[in-house]
Amino acid sequence: MCTDGPGPQRGSRAGNTGQDEAGAVHDEDVRGHSGPAGVGGWLIVFCLLLLVWQPISLGLVASSVLDALPVRGAPLAVLLLVRLLVTSLGVSAGLTLLGRRAYAPALAKASLVASAATDTFVYSTSVFPSNRLPGETPFVLAASFAYYTVWFMYLIRSTRVRNTYGQA
Repeated sequence: MCTDGPGPQRGSRAGNTGQDEAGAVHDEDVRGHSGPAGVGGWLIVFCLLLLVWQPISLGLVASSVLDALPVRGAPLAVLLLVRLLVTSLGVSAGLTLLGRRAYAPALAKASLVASAATDTFVYSTSVFPSNRLPGETPFVLAASFAYYTVWFMYLIRSTRVRNTYGQA
């Protein structure tokens, strides 16, 4: 193998970084798999959604329904607590993804399933106050299901996720 400078060369199986013809950076992991690796691309977008958007969304929703708590009572309080727990699961999934823990994709998938189940309950029952028009709920449920399905499939099929976390 010819070397052009110091440091590990592409093909030495030592976690190298190279560029393809389009200039995209690809890492080669210790097993010799090449392709995108590391927390970047769509994976960083997913992490930011879990770490920033989900808590902000919960805060805005919770603050808007606090006035209804005396009227709706314990079911609304329990649902707010469940949403808080699901959001904390999402935050922990985002942190483990950023920390490159081997179990991070499984935790993120669990977070997506829990979030989808919570959203389905919220949108299909009258426990949580809403301003949706009659007949709008199926579309909101479909959009929510599509969102979680897309991210779940990304975690399953992504080369970056596979290369970063060692998933088969």
